[in-house]
Amino acid sequence: MRIAIIAESFPPDVNGVAHSVVRIAEHLVRRGHTPLVIAPAPSSSTRGLTGTHPFPVIRVPSVPMPRYRGLRLGLPGPRLDDALVSHAPDMVHLACPFLLGARGVALAQQQRMPCLAVYQTDVAAYARTYVGRGEAAVWKWMRTIHNGADRTLAPSTRSAADLVAHGIQRVWLWQRGVDTVRFDPAKRDDLVRKALAPNGEVLVGYVGRLAPEKRVELLAKTCDLPGVRVVIVGDGPARRDLEKALPRAVFLGARHGGQLARLFASLDIFAHTGPHETFGQTIQEALASGLPVVAPSAGGPLDLVTPGVNGTLVPPEDEDALTGAVAELVTDSELRRRYGRDARAGVEGRTWSAVGDELIAHYESILASPGVTGQVRVAA
Repeated sequence: MRIAIIAESFPPDVNGVAHSVVRIAEHLVRRGHTPLVIAPAPSSSTRGLTGTHPFPVIRVPSVPMPRYRGLRLGLPGPRLDDALVSHAPDMVHLACPFLLGARGVALAQQQRMPCLAVYQTDVAAYARTYVGRGEAAVWKWMRTIHNGADRTLAPSTRSAADLVAHGIQRVWLWQRGVDTVRFDPAKRDDLVRKALAPNGEVLVGYVGRLAPEKRVELLAKTCDLPGVRVVIVGDGPARRDLEKALPRAVFLGARHGGQLARLFASLDIFAHTGPHETFGQTIQEALASGLPVVAPSAGGPLDLVTPGVNGTLVPPEDEDALTGAVAELVTDSELRRRYGRDARAGVEGRTWSAVGDELIAHYESILASPGVTGQVRVAA
């Protein structure tokens, strides 16, 4: 198959959308398919960090997102249109569609191309966080995009329910994969631990973007727990404020590849704070690394964290509950070990290869449906 993936984000961006697009396109190549990625152009300062890929990437003009200049917004236009039509895809794949995706689904309808949309980001929550209003307008826009596709894939049961509740049709569950070779408890590194916990502290880590909606400041009381060192891995527009709010935490900035895997495996507990996760890829990477997880009982974490098995769920944005759950694990090393063993065992079958094949099956199912043209169809 020839697949055109229209992505709202792509490396050098560091986020779940960009990462999953790379992994899926790589998998399509391995399976003998021909993907093309259409994505926003990076800023001039990061163009040398885009890397190389075994598939073509067409960049379209972009502008920085207001109040979050590290994230680029792709601008629909002739370059997107020409790339899509020239590729002559059997399937148009919209990755987290919003601006580029809106043009992509319209063009797919015009050209009678089958189209699949993948929901990955709670854009309505972004509107609430960065603009303070506009959620209803965002959902109306999202309905137009997703209901113009032949199928929408949601990453978690809660996000699927949210989509249906907001009038989006033909929703299917499609979760994310994790690299269980890269993220492995065997990567635990004594030198890393000695550097971060010179006095044998229990290492509590957060890995992810440092942005207001992630609520990383909720780790403030955790930083004050005796015998605990909080480690923050990641970067973003909230970093400066967080360094002031969490003066006892260690901020390591963004880390990638083998270095990130060693950091994950060298932690003792993973604490996630964001209440708006549609999935929670870093939670899954922590589980693969053999870590017990404390996370909000909202969104994607509900599918990933099983209380009493691999971690603890706490009420969203409840700092005291988060601190208490971490404190329980800090004082019970055997509980940490048991949760960690079950964490690893629970994700060993969630490889990118497995979920990539699930995605191909979705493509094939759409193509096998009678009358598929990319037009809105009523689900049977």
